[in-house]
Amino acid sequence: MFLLFGFGTKQRHVGPGDSRTCPRCHNTTRWARMRQYRQFTLFFVPVARWKRQELEVCGICGTSAVV
Repeated sequence: MFLLFGFGTKQRHVGPGDSRTCPRCHNTTRWARMRQYRQFTLFFVPVARWKRQELEVCGICGTSAVV
């Protein structure tokens, strides 16, 4: 019998976020709003998702902040 499964973190772009100054690179830019979650897949079909959260990510350096 052959069983194919996967486990990992996925991010999905939701839309534009707020304009803010990044604490890491000190640039003022529009951040991107992302939805991040952990998921378990079985035969490439998502079976379970957990640890869902919304983030905003800096467009220049990639630093993220929980919304």
